[in-house]
Amino acid sequence: MPPLTLRNALPTDAARCFEIETSAYEGDEAATLAKIATRIAQYPQGFLILEEDGAVVGFINSGCAHEVVMSDEAFKELVGHVAEAPNVVIMSVVVDPSHQGKGYAKKLMTAFVQHMRIMGKQTIHLMCKEQHVPLYRRMGYTYVQPSPSDHGGMAWHEMTMTL
Repeated sequence: MPPLTLRNALPTDAARCFEIETSAYEGDEAATLAKIATRIAQYPQGFLILEEDGAVVGFINSGCAHEVVMSDEAFKELVGHVAEAPNVVIMSVVVDPSHQGKGYAKKLMTAFVQHMRIMGKQTIHLMCKEQHVPLYRRMGYTYVQPSPSDHGGMAWHEMTMTL
């Protein structure tokens, strides 16, 4: 197996992350290049990159808030983000489709959770499609509710983890 490395994102990673995001997500649910660049610029410590043999193959990005409102679309552009806030909101967990099925999303998520614990965060929140609810439950997340968000015209489910 090629060597895997984890690191925080750099501004030069935005284009590759956008490429992965648009290849893995359907239609309007993918973040724009501008949103990805903003997330890297404003909160690189919450933007974790997975590399295989030196090439970016996946990432997780997030923001932090004092009060989490998962359906807040403006937060996806980090409007209201406060780096010191105790609650983390994951916006994307994505692996290049050509590298899926290798356990990379789990590696990313495990490292991300550990990183957030070290940073002293209290909770992690995410939204996922119904078919991913069991996966996140196995990773330690608790189901909260169907989300009022219709981001990308999709149905979403809110989940949380207490750290």
